[in-house]
Amino acid sequence: MIDDVQKQPAAHSGWIAPQLAVIVPSYNERDNIVSLYDKVATALKGIAFEFIVVDDNSPDGTAATVKELARERFNVRCIHRIGRRGLSSAVVEGISASAAPYFAVIDADHQHDETVLPQMYAKAVAGDDIVVGTRYAGDGKVGEGLSATREAGSRLATRLSSLLTGAKLSDPMSGFFLMKREVFDEIAPSLSKDGFKILLDIIVSATRFRTRADRTLKIGEVPYTFRPRHAGESKMSPLIVIQFLGLLVSKMTGGLLPTSFLLFGMVGGTGVLVHLFTLWLTHQFCGFNFTNAQLTATIVAMTTNFVLNNELTYSDKKLRGGRFWIGLGTFYAVCSIGALANVSVATWIYQSNPDLFLAGILGALMSVVFNYSVTRVFTWR
Repeated sequence: MIDDVQKQPAAHSGWIAPQLAVIVPSYNERDNIVSLYDKVATALKGIAFEFIVVDDNSPDGTAATVKELARERFNVRCIHRIGRRGLSSAVVEGISASAAPYFAVIDADHQHDETVLPQMYAKAVAGDDIVVGTRYAGDGKVGEGLSATREAGSRLATRLSSLLTGAKLSDPMSGFFLMKREVFDEIAPSLSKDGFKILLDIIVSATRFRTRADRTLKIGEVPYTFRPRHAGESKMSPLIVIQFLGLLVSKMTGGLLPTSFLLFGMVGGTGVLVHLFTLWLTHQFCGFNFTNAQLTATIVAMTTNFVLNNELTYSDKKLRGGRFWIGLGTFYAVCSIGALANVSVATWIYQSNPDLFLAGILGALMSVVFNYSVTRVFTWR
């Protein structure tokens, strides 16, 4: 059961301003939301809180479920995002929509133990800037929430993350944490909107900010047991692993190289391999002269680059249906400018020095930065 004050309409004289915002990013979590709210309300009995679900337009109707719940519980809010996707950006948007002095981030799938929220909140009120729910310290356990393979991957990612943060933190990959709003407000402009490991981004950014300000970032931990998913399917995929690695490299450069640019560059590197293979195939086996082989290889590489960027680099803006084909058309149009320089320069190099692969590589690299900058504006707006 939840406190009576949480059942009262917002205009009621007994309304209490929330001290804690519980941020729940969601995508296809319809069957988890109501039961999660009930669990959180029970755990936070006596603490004025608001429950903010940030839904990325889930096709299963998650947003409608949240809105129906909000008609019954005044402290429930739904941020229904249209045309925007991504866990990190959802968390940032949910936090920014609240005025509570503290906020917690918890997954919708029930794998995080909501019963430790009061303990996390108490540590933050006592002085910790960030309190992390940890699976790898004290009585914390992975439990049955991860397979052996995913646990090994999680521990490896934890070690890599610790090298980057420089903080004594047992579980920097946790998606379960609570922190002071004032700390978030200090670093919000520097946070990446890409990827899914928002805590890692927050800790790196906050540590650097506090170091420059000659202040220490206070991080606390509360152990918990990671539980199996309650309903629905896991969002973990190779795509998320690649995005995580991109975030690590981006943070190593101090954000100088955005995660999206690194992913775009990685796709471009794959495109170079596709380009060279197609160039070799058409020139050696199909009998194309170099210019025609280079042109064919460029078109094939542009197509594969568009598909991979749509799935990976811009997964939060993924083009589907008719927009996919329109996007492909604009991608061709934009990249054709770079492609003209590509073919011209590569042909000139080949005529001067008939090294097939050298000419192909130099030509393909001509347009990478240009393509990234322009397609970000015209293709994936």
